[in-house]
Order: sequence, then structure tokens, then C-alpha cells
Amino acid sequence: MGNSALDLNPPNATFHLSTHGSDWLWAAFSVFGVSLLTVVAWTFTRPRGARLFHQIAIVVLTTGSLAYFSMASDLGATPVPVEFRGEGTRQIWFVRYIQWFITFPLLLLELLLATGLSLSDIFTTLFMSIVLVITGLVAALVPSTYKWGYYTFGVSALFYIWYVPYVLLWHGPHTTFAAGGVLRRGYLLAAGYLSFLLLLYPIAWACAEGGNVISVTSEMIWYGILDIFAGPIFLFFFLWELRGVDYATFGLHSGKYTDKSAYAPNTTQAAGTIPATTSTGAAGNV
Repeated sequence: MGNSALDLNPPNATFHLSTHGSDWLWAAFSVFGVSLLTVVAWTFTRPRGARLFHQIAIVVLTTGSLAYFSMASDLGATPVPVEFRGEGTRQIWFVRYIQWFITFPLLLLELLLATGLSLSDIFTTLFMSIVLVITGLVAALVPSTYKWGYYTFGVSALFYIWYVPYVLLWHGPHTTFAAGGVLRRGYLLAAGYLSFLLLLYPIAWACAEGGNVISVTSEMIWYGILDIFAGPIFLFFFLWELRGVDYATFGLHSGKYTDKSAYAPNTTQAAGTIPATTSTGAAGNV
């Protein structure tokens, strides 16, 4: 049985997704889905208190799977009049921006939690990633030339992340790494890799939603390749680099004991007193 997604969910714009584009999106969905199941299984091999980075990856991959299922089904798009190269409307995939709104900050958080950056630097960087996504969505929905004003704001936010404060390329690598030299090497490779990929997204936007230079199917192929490299491939590489790192060195403590924790409090402790943490970390580690 062939792909009948476009028959069941007819395109709603002049420039729209083709059946071949939908086939590619189903393939991308499969990559995200298999990657999600793999990371879930991998997570259960980790002790409690050492699953934070794997659980962030689960959220990213779950969100990506849902987004690609929607786009492959030709759902989650709205028609917007084009500015260049013909007349009519083009499908703008708001479901993709919902995906990025969740995944871009989490990918950066995954990376920056491994550094000695202050919480204020991490918070500002995550905020700028949200600005990047929201301005991209607003720009895509604006039919007039004013879209390029929002595009400029988004690119400025990207350069804040990428270069201006050196968060990814300078500040992050030169902070004190809690987990030592192994993770530092992994961070340098991962930061350079992710920074390069982030730079390609605005180029794709300018050719697709912005300038209407490439078809919707070509847009899907371009963004799909970027999302796979920035999602499953990046996450597998980063988690692999973390495999030998002692999570206690990160200091990621909740400070609360639970009855399911890997670190149980002293059962002889008097009621009403605050349990003391040990060198192995608090039982409520995230």
C-alpha cells in the first residue's frame, strides 16, 4: 500500500508538500522513533541519579517524533502568501516551530550543563534560542517584506548564542569542567558540531519560507537532514562521551530523598532532622 497521506489530508496551499516529500518525512520519523526507543532502553541501564542527560534526550526525540509524524501526514501547516517567485500561498509548518521551541533550548541545556557556566549565562543562552525560534515563526507567517526584520532579530539571537558572548565556542569551553578532561574533549567536539548546524538553519529559512527559492519538498529534505544531525546523531555522540563520567561531579542535586533512590538515607536517623548528603551525592539527584 502506497503513501496516501496527501489523499487523506489534502495540501492547503499553492506551493505544497509532494508525495515524495511525505515519503522522506516518514523516513525521518522512523529515524527519530528508533532513536527514541534506543535511548529509552539505554536510560534503564543507567543507575538512578545518573539519567538527566538521557532523559533530556528522550524529551527531544519524543518531540521530534511527534513533529515528523505530523508533517509526514501533511498536518500542522498553514497557507501564507509568498513574497517572491510567483503568486499564491506556501505551506508554513508551524508544527516544526513548536518542535524547535522545545528541542533547541534542551539541546543547548544538554551541552551547557556539562560546563561550569553560571546559571545566568545558561538561562540567557536558552532564552536567545527561544527568541530565534519565535522570530523565525513570526517571520514565516508575515506575508510582507517586514518578515526580514524578524529574521534579522532571530539571526542576532543566534549570533549571541554562537559567537558574541562566546557561550558555545569560547566561554563554555574555557570554564571549569566538573567532569574533567574526557568531557572537555567531548564538549569541544559537540559545541563546534552543534554551532555549525545552527548556522545552517537561517540559510535554509531564507531559501524556503523567506525567499520561496526552493520547493516545500526540498525544504523538508534540508530541514530533515539538519534535524537528524542536530537531534539523534548529536545526542548519541554526546551521551556516548558521557558514558564514563561520574555524575556526582556535576553536583546536580535536588536535595530530596525518595524511597526509590539509589542513595538511601540513614534509617536510624532521628525523625524531623535533615538527612546529610554523602560524597556520592544526594539521593534525589536528577
